[in-house]
Amino acid sequence: MSAEVVILAAGQGSRMRSTLPKVLHTLAGKTLLQWAVDAVRPLQTEKLHIVIGHGGDQVQSALQHEAVNWVEQAEQKGTGHAVAQALPDIADDAAVLITYGDVPLIAPQTLSSLLSSIDESSIAILSAYVDDPSGYGRIVRDNKDNVTAIVEHKDASAEQLAIAEINTGVLAAPAKALKRWLPQLQANNAQGEYYLTDIIAMAVADSFSIAVAHPKDLIEIQGINSRRQLQEVERALQHQRALQLMDEGVGLADAQRLDIRGELSADSDCFIDINCVFEGTVTLGHHVRIGPNCMIINSRIGDGVEIKANSIVEDADVSGDCVIGPFARLRPGSVLGNGVKVGNFVEVKKSRLADGAKVNHLSYIGDAEVGSLTNIGAGTITCNYDGVNKHKTRIGKASFIGSNTSLVAPVEIGDNATIGAGSTITGKVDDNELAVARGRQRNIQNWKRPEATKTVGSKNADKH
Repeated sequence: MSAEVVILAAGQGSRMRSTLPKVLHTLAGKTLLQWAVDAVRPLQTEKLHIVIGHGGDQVQSALQHEAVNWVEQAEQKGTGHAVAQALPDIADDAAVLITYGDVPLIAPQTLSSLLSSIDESSIAILSAYVDDPSGYGRIVRDNKDNVTAIVEHKDASAEQLAIAEINTGVLAAPAKALKRWLPQLQANNAQGEYYLTDIIAMAVADSFSIAVAHPKDLIEIQGINSRRQLQEVERALQHQRALQLMDEGVGLADAQRLDIRGELSADSDCFIDINCVFEGTVTLGHHVRIGPNCMIINSRIGDGVEIKANSIVEDADVSGDCVIGPFARLRPGSVLGNGVKVGNFVEVKKSRLADGAKVNHLSYIGDAEVGSLTNIGAGTITCNYDGVNKHKTRIGKASFIGSNTSLVAPVEIGDNATIGAGSTITGKVDDNELAVARGRQRNIQNWKRPEATKTVGSKNADKH
């Protein structure tokens, strides 16, 4: 049987207290719905249908990069009604996997096991045993342990409420059977909705076998209906990632104070201090040390690099043995060669610093190429923007740029050149030249400071 997927994502999510559709809230830097889509992509199914309702335009816009058949559920009348909206677009001979846009962490392997368990005369459901089943539908079994029905919490008897096996809502069934059962659903329940779970009793009546799968970890089935639940799942996911990093040889100062909002890969003997955030795709080489309160976004960090406290590295390529920070910022397009030093309160943007270059403090290097072993003094800025266009600064090898220098681009400085402190450089400086561009110092002897003008009658006239 070919397979198709239906993701239910039409709920308003009123408990989120937000104008944003619930499925567009983010978990570890990715929307809940994107998590759900990513979970089914490895299954290589024929078609993906997403049922939307509240904020549908926003949802479609957020996932416009995905190949999706969007299905509108204009009125939210329950899960059975939602799936019914997608049925006309589903092939009769397909196996249908049904999952949810607010259940983000379900594993592809779990979904695959459901699909592989069904045929033309069987369906499969995902259930779990929990300590507190409150609010969940219960799995009802007969004396031979066969599933006979699913009863929603609000409709359950006292005996059924004592059942610890709960329904996750995720199931797989043949499309032909769904097209027969869903039109028979009735809304005679406490919620006045058409429950998808009522098809279980219909399947039993039609002599279908019902397979049951279980998630490997309960976090897989955790639905998110409130900001509290979102935060709880976020922390559980981040802790899970922290444990995995440590198992791979990364040292963490505190596994509870780490956030990975994307993909982080790290070679052995790295160390990450507290409160560090990683976004996008980040790779760390061997023996990388990252100080507290750092943010690294879509960057490659080479072997032996040290990133000191409170630094930000974004869309940068950092080669081996560099030292960055504290309080440094590498903006997009920064490329650092081996052994480069970018010190405290230094900002680098769209610039290449060759091997051994140093910018140790209080400087801005933008749209520049800096040669190897060049040393840039404190307070130096590349004046790269004329108010309309950006211009390049090129500095050769082993040059020395004195403190408090302004390099007005476009400008070129050769190899082994020296720029005197406090200079404003507007023209080319050739190899081995010294350039000094500042006003001549003038000393005036016996200088008398100006005095405050006294106001007649003022008690404070002689006070400064």
